[in-house]
Amino acid sequence: MDLVYKVKDASGRMKEAVAQAESPTALRAKLTASGMQVVEIRPRSGMQAARLKTSLSSYLALLEQVKLKDMVVFSRQFSAMVGSGVAMLRTLTIMVDQCENKKMKRTLDSVRRAVESGVSLSDALARHPDVFDKLYVAMVRAGEIGGILDDVLKRLADFLESKHKLNQKVQSAMVYPSVVLAVAVIVFWGMLTFILPVFQGLFKNVGGELPAYTQFLVNLSQFMRSIWMMVFVVFVIAVTWAIGAWYKTDVGKLQIDTLLLRLPVFGDLIKKVAIARFSRTFGTLVRSGVPMLSSLDVVKDTAGNAVLGLSVEAIHQEVRQGGNISKPLTKDSLFPPMVTQMVAEGEETGRLDEMLGKIADFYDMEVENAVDALTSILEPIMVVGIGGIVGSVVVGMYLPIFTVINQIR
Repeated sequence: MDLVYKVKDASGRMKEAVAQAESPTALRAKLTASGMQVVEIRPRSGMQAARLKTSLSSYLALLEQVKLKDMVVFSRQFSAMVGSGVAMLRTLTIMVDQCENKKMKRTLDSVRRAVESGVSLSDALARHPDVFDKLYVAMVRAGEIGGILDDVLKRLADFLESKHKLNQKVQSAMVYPSVVLAVAVIVFWGMLTFILPVFQGLFKNVGGELPAYTQFLVNLSQFMRSIWMMVFVVFVIAVTWAIGAWYKTDVGKLQIDTLLLRLPVFGDLIKKVAIARFSRTFGTLVRSGVPMLSSLDVVKDTAGNAVLGLSVEAIHQEVRQGGNISKPLTKDSLFPPMVTQMVAEGEETGRLDEMLGKIADFYDMEVENAVDALTSILEPIMVVGIGGIVGSVVVGMYLPIFTVINQIR
């Protein structure tokens, strides 16, 4: 049998190799007779299992994502250690050792090795755009140049935490209607697929013609249990995938984002989220000492909305030509007058970052109020909707009973 053994030679060096022997005991005796200290002997299959486990762990690490919460924790801890005077390499080593997210751990280890080889921290972070975006890299670079890296990291942590809270508010508005809608669809599908066919058999035994509405539900039930339902599901999945692929293109993203902003209820919420994100990002960059044009470049790339990206591009062109920020904002219907006036006042008084922060705080509150209002409106609508779906099927099942009773009379 094949065995993997690990031994120490006379000089104390470790050695691992593979050998064939009748049993682990026989191999141990042979190695001991050769003057070697046996550390471990195991079947070769165990080594293959260990390698398989390592490979599986590496694959799972690739699938693991770095969440916004992980970035907040990292930024706060990094800021605290740098501000306390701990050396950069020592700080990165500690962060790698205590990091629980496998992808983040691997990324930080790569950053540590790059910094150890003489690369600046911002350049090392820029090598990992899937974890550290342009905004993060730009602010770290500004902190390095200005010698205020710990302060910039703290601002980054505050910014990411505000962004995390804003995302949670928006997601909370989407979770309730999504769950209720899914439950409604499952209930409707279950009643048509399992319950209605039982009543259909009873109706056939009684005889007579089914009411038109009940016959419609029966036909719908037969469709849902046929191969055509599978074709319909595949078609819906294909259309969803096509829309997602189209959204990844510049033209498609602009068209879909424009359409989303025009939605009756959700459009206003999306607009407020976009303005809050723009103000918070822009204000944080300006406050951290990032140059104006560089800040606008970063905001444009991290806007998250193609319509807002076009607006930022217009601001960028105006500033490049020597103009101010408020002028293109007044021509853009995306920004309300309050925003343009506060930005103009901030430019005139030299407190642009402060004004942008106030705008972001105001629209964060607006988003929270809009989410609460939206939830309060959707709750009764969803309850009535589920009741209507269940009631429509129940009425369809009981109509033939009334017809039979009338026939008997």
